[in-house]
Amino acid sequence: MKVAVFSSKPYDQKFLEKSNQNQHELTFFEPRLTLETASLAVGFNTICVFVNDQLDAKTLEKLAQGGTKLIALRCAGFNNIDLKKASELGIIIVRVPAYSPYSVAEHTVGLILTLNRKLHRAYYRVRDGNFSLDGLLGFDLNKRTVGIIGTGKIGVIVAKILTGFGCKILGYDLYPNPEFKTMGGEYVPLQKLVKQSDIISLHCPLTPETYHIINPETINNAKDGVMLVNTSRGALIDTKAVIKGLKSEKIGSLALDVYEQEADLFFEDLSNEIIQDDTFQRLLTFPNVLITGHQAFFTQEALTNIADTTISNITDFEQGNTCTNEVKLEKAVANR
Repeated sequence: MKVAVFSSKPYDQKFLEKSNQNQHELTFFEPRLTLETASLAVGFNTICVFVNDQLDAKTLEKLAQGGTKLIALRCAGFNNIDLKKASELGIIIVRVPAYSPYSVAEHTVGLILTLNRKLHRAYYRVRDGNFSLDGLLGFDLNKRTVGIIGTGKIGVIVAKILTGFGCKILGYDLYPNPEFKTMGGEYVPLQKLVKQSDIISLHCPLTPETYHIINPETINNAKDGVMLVNTSRGALIDTKAVIKGLKSEKIGSLALDVYEQEADLFFEDLSNEIIQDDTFQRLLTFPNVLITGHQAFFTQEALTNIADTTISNITDFEQGNTCTNEVKLEKAVANR
């Protein structure tokens, strides 16, 4: 099949070509897929996209006019696709539901440790010959309460790792996971989790119900000095409300691997440009904020699994096989 791969970087090409083994004709495009770039997809029956590609109704219509029959996501989330419109146009959507939950979970814990013990700041101090400990004070994770919002595969692995540190684990999820209870986690209402947690970590999908789940009300109800961590989707957090929380010191520290308006920032080298996003720039001014550029998934194992599953999904479609990774509108709605 002819496949147009959007938002492609050298590592995408490397892993996809290795998995593909000349099964399909892959053409790599570095730009994100948007209405403006959709013309590049004309003549390709399959489009391969990532988290920040925009597949709204108008873009999907343009893709359909150009011959697109299949959209293969290189990620688990599908909040960037108008599923209803895709269904109307007869475009099939497939995804990678699980690539390496350990990659995101381990990155999450790495952010917690780095932010708490100020490892990033200490590293630069020592390189400058500054061995002062002022401003580097952290706290023991042992006996701290961690609230995990979203207890799927990633959330459960985070819980298991932090249990090893001696943390008490609280969880909130509309669909409780028996494994979370088995490993010692306790499900509580969201309000109780927010009030009791020293650290809150987000691992839920972005849906209408979870949009801005961290908002002025939840921040106001949180413990003073709470640590907030998000490695899931940027729009789970009301960024402006979080900035107010940082300024008032209600939020003691913040770690982000995702950002609500990341599409024009992340995965690009903007080191020689003036970033125009004032909200993002404001976040960077806080000494107690740690941001990574959507790299939690970025391990060899994850990229291999993403590529293998993506190629397998495309092959299933080509051969007329049932694809277990197809995203169907009715199931997507039910899962919310």
